[in-house]
Amino acid sequence: MQFERAKDFILNKLSKELSSHLSYHSIEHVKDVYSAADKIGRLENISEYDLKLLLTAACYHDSGYLLKTKGHEEASCGIAIEELPRYNYTKSEISRICGMIMATRLPQTPKNHLEEIIADADLDYLGRDDFFDLSRKLFKELEFLGTVKKEDEWNEMQVRFLEEHHYFTTTAIDLRNAKKNEHLEKIKEKLKK
Repeated sequence: MQFERAKDFILNKLSKELSSHLSYHSIEHVKDVYSAADKIGRLENISEYDLKLLLTAACYHDSGYLLKTKGHEEASCGIAIEELPRYNYTKSEISRICGMIMATRLPQTPKNHLEEIIADADLDYLGRDDFFDLSRKLFKELEFLGTVKKEDEWNEMQVRFLEEHHYFTTTAIDLRNAKKNEHLEKIKEKLKK
């Protein structure tokens, strides 16, 4: 498994080719999910081998945005299936990586520990101090795509999303849950005004 080469290939491609209209699903988001997955994976005590698979999935999880927004997870798996054999990933490793990529699809339904870790890493920002900055970027992206029109509508969507969302790993629950609930209360306050 030539992890560093596989990682460099996709990060380079994403930084050059992702649409500038993707203000949230950008190269910064991919790097953010990568570092959250690395942190959660280590705190969850996974093996170095599993960590490499997890971090490969983090690098490729939104690569499908190069092709489309709807169904981008399947497209991301397609890219992984096409590219990773060039870096000596086996069919079984690629299959596990695709499982992790699909675990980031909403609503999240991870089927094993690694899938839980990447699902939590993908939404790590919900319980962080930069939540409102990133939320603004997501609003701008969804506004551009025509998914959402007004800020109130967006805030209502966020309330529903935050109320339904839950972290899967002990690490993410311990690190992010309390702050995520604070953000939820702040958005509810905004809507009352």
